Amino acid sequence: MVIACIDAFFAAVHKPTVIVTDQASIHTSDAIVDKLEEWKQRNITLFELPSYSPELNLIEILWRFIKYEWIEISAYKSWETFVGSVEKILKEFGENYV
Repeated sequence: MVIACIDAFFAAVHKPTVIVTDQASIHTSDAIVDKLEEWKQRNITLFELPSYSPELNLIEILWRFIKYEWIEISAYKSWETFVGSVEKILKEFGENYV
């Protein structure tokens, strides 16, 4: 899925592009390694964050705020309410959630 997303989103690269990844196995798999040379030729570089560096991964910082600051306890009563709450926060991020 990661490969398909990179190939689709960066189908045409007009300037050097860096994609920051963490050390998750889906980002370091043999399939990803097999694509690195092709992507390099297309001006796409993967930059791997050091192992366990949540302070460098912006989505981890955002998720920490969602989990500990913004999401209501009632959001956990069902999967549907949880997803709805997270979607609401993401849609209102930057306005009601800062």
